[in-house]
Amino acid sequence: MALMLALVIAAPAAARPAGDEGTEVTSALVWAPCGERLECSQVRVPLDWAHPREGTISLPVIRHLASRAGSRIGSLFVNAGGATGSVEAVRAEGASLDALGGGRFDVVGWALRGTAGDRAVRCFDDTGQRVRFWGGLPIPTTRLQAQTTVPRIADYARRCGKLNGDLLAHVSTTDDARDLDLLRRLVGDRALTYKAVSYGTFLGQTYANLYPDRVRAMVLDGLVDPHVVMRGAEARFADTVAAMDQGLDQFVARCQDAGPSRCALAGSGPVSERVAELLARLRSGPIPAPTAQPPGALQHGDVLTAMFVSLTNPAAWPQLATDLAAADNGDGSALATLARAVLSGVRSAAGDPTAAITCTDSPARRGLQSWPQVTRHLTEVSAIGGPFVGWASWAPCASWPARSADRYTGPWNASTPHPILVIGTRFDPATPYANAQRVARLLRSAVLLTHDGYGHTSEADPSSCVQEAITAYLVDVVTPARGTVCPSDREPFDADFGTRLP
Repeated sequence: MALMLALVIAAPAAARPAGDEGTEVTSALVWAPCGERLECSQVRVPLDWAHPREGTISLPVIRHLASRAGSRIGSLFVNAGGATGSVEAVRAEGASLDALGGGRFDVVGWALRGTAGDRAVRCFDDTGQRVRFWGGLPIPTTRLQAQTTVPRIADYARRCGKLNGDLLAHVSTTDDARDLDLLRRLVGDRALTYKAVSYGTFLGQTYANLYPDRVRAMVLDGLVDPHVVMRGAEARFADTVAAMDQGLDQFVARCQDAGPSRCALAGSGPVSERVAELLARLRSGPIPAPTAQPPGALQHGDVLTAMFVSLTNPAAWPQLATDLAAADNGDGSALATLARAVLSGVRSAAGDPTAAITCTDSPARRGLQSWPQVTRHLTEVSAIGGPFVGWASWAPCASWPARSADRYTGPWNASTPHPILVIGTRFDPATPYANAQRVARLLRSAVLLTHDGYGHTSEADPSSCVQEAITAYLVDVVTPARGTVCPSDREPFDADFGTRLP
């Protein structure tokens, strides 16, 4: 009886699926407590929205209840970026997301299809098989390493196809947008309030263009350009790294400004020369890494991997400088350990649905036999990010065994009832500021807020100005004045970086 009392049906018994107005999908959200101010549920959605009666899959859903329930406006759906959805983000950051919405929204997160629930994309039967398959294979930076890697990646794609069957054709962002519209109806909101960063901005744009009249408010931070996604995996990943070398330039410049007391690379000549010399040295051969885990010397691909992930996060810049200085002094252990952890994450179980979603949204135009030309081009775009993205992201798409059954390809210039708030960080190395400028022009009713800061999305380099603008927009649907520029609260390498100004 106590369990029955804890369950609350917070939705109508049925909702019409987006894009198929003649058919009803029977679904409901049955909420149960799962933490402080948290409630969890599962939603059943059609595997194939074009044939909703031919089977369903379940997706986990979570919400953090509004702290000002008496002034509640509705639900704020959030996407934390990447291809993982936002269940864990709401679980971990529900209170701060609640505050961002002025306490007036239930903050809702859900798992993107293929990432969790009763049918998740998996490319290996168990962890042991996965570990044996990859065997510590590094990101290749030489032709010999590449010749070993190519067949392994092709085999990986085949395994994914064999184990997942028809699921792979139904994990596109278009499918996720249709799921989101069903969820919006199930929580009782007449229009969508949504906040997303990074790849979640592509989902937001897809939804806004499919259902422009159903958008109440939408915050998109760290923009993906949908036209680039439509041009294929090669163009998409070239855009991903287009500003990465500029990110390195900013890291070097801010380190130089900070001086040796705050940046370990400074104080022994120009930082830019020291980093360039280290990279040149690694291109000639490895550097010892006596305490690296797993064991092994620091390779050129390792340092590129470590720099790729660290440059997106200014909070990590002091540690990156310390690790680069150690490598320059002959010990690459810290960088090698970080790189292997990053690569292990890419090749973990979480990496399988990431590959499925990104390769479905943006299929490769060229096969894996084109790896020399594609990787060369990506490296010309970015010497830092090109090799890592080429092998970790493009290569699986070049052999991917499935195509989307429902992939929205445009147009991308919808006009919504209220302006969409687009946020671009000036020195974002992973979603270039130019993307935000283009999308703000593309969407007919968008306003661009410029964050004069560093790192991937404004969240990486906190700005009270940005946060206050987001709250005002979510609550009152009022955008900042066009041309507004928000500074960060702190400079990178500041000892108090990440804390708000008093």
